[in-house]
Amino acid sequence: MIKIKEAASKKDLKAFVKFPFSLYKDSKYWVPPIIKQELETFNKDKNPIFKDAEAQFFLAYRDNEIVGRVAAIINWLEVNNQSIKKMRFGWFDFIDDVEVSKALLEKVEEIGKEHQLDYAEGPVGFSNLDKVGVMTEGFDSIAPMITWYNHPYYVNHYKTHGYQIEKEYSESKFPFENVKPEFFKKAQELIKRRYKLKALKLTKTEEVMPYADRMFDLFNESYASLSSFVEITDIQKEYFKKKFISFVNPEYIKFVIDENDKLIGFAVVMPRFAEALQKANGKLFPFGFSHVLKAKKHSKDVIFYLIGIHPDYQNKGVHAVIFNEYYETFKEKGIETCYRTPELEDNLAIHKIWKHFDPKVYKRRKTFRKDIY
Repeated sequence: MIKIKEAASKKDLKAFVKFPFSLYKDSKYWVPPIIKQELETFNKDKNPIFKDAEAQFFLAYRDNEIVGRVAAIINWLEVNNQSIKKMRFGWFDFIDDVEVSKALLEKVEEIGKEHQLDYAEGPVGFSNLDKVGVMTEGFDSIAPMITWYNHPYYVNHYKTHGYQIEKEYSESKFPFENVKPEFFKKAQELIKRRYKLKALKLTKTEEVMPYADRMFDLFNESYASLSSFVEITDIQKEYFKKKFISFVNPEYIKFVIDENDKLIGFAVVMPRFAEALQKANGKLFPFGFSHVLKAKKHSKDVIFYLIGIHPDYQNKGVHAVIFNEYYETFKEKGIETCYRTPELEDNLAIHKIWKHFDPKVYKRRKTFRKDIY
């Protein structure tokens, strides 16, 4: 018999976070999160998302042993401001037993019905900066730190419980040697002259911070048309600045401004921390931090995390300015492989930007949906 229990205490939340460590203990492709950071994400006193969202965390037990988990999430900005009556769920992991996954999903659906929401969709996080999608292809490669890894059997569980594909994402990569400067070198000079633009060269985190709020504002503007978008609020900006900006090499953050110092384009790239996090095994101390720091300084692989262009400048070649800046930085650092985060298959504009680099899809993932009301 499967028993579902809410993880409300600190002890239970830690068990919630640590469950995948046992589920994937034999996997060489799963990348463990930092336990302390994951717990802070679920801490309603520390994560400002809880001012506009609510979440409950559940563990599935059989014979007093944890066999699954799920986070049931309602983003009230999405529900009230956009009239999207969605019951979100994420951090959904389980053994290969349909009774376990069924019991967890039924709990999610129950909460959705209580709030008169129309459908459940997952796996997703609280917002657009969280992880998204169950992996459907690419099980034989290491997952980036900013995505979920899962066993192949997960997909069949969604289908068994009546869930249908809602959104499709792809992840791609390309060797840096594919980047040919002739595709953007001359173009970016012309674009800068035509629109009176300038690329900022930043080398210190304190130089990045004055532009960080504007970056998140531009993120809201440039991604607003996507089907999955939920805006980042002012209080969330402060949280993400502390959580992410100091973690990223300042030279990997690129800003393009106009003659009035208005931000019209940005991109954020991160070193690939996957292998370092595997060595850390969930803990930064006593030795995990050194692995992460080494990767930050010396990783030859990078992940394109975010890129955004102001709507007034989209399709005007501004991305060429950004790519030129990265080309110079990556050449200097000896970067070998560039990875991209999950991108919606129907986001044709972003796919068009990357076409010159001949990227190869190496992972695919999906979210699943079920009507519940």
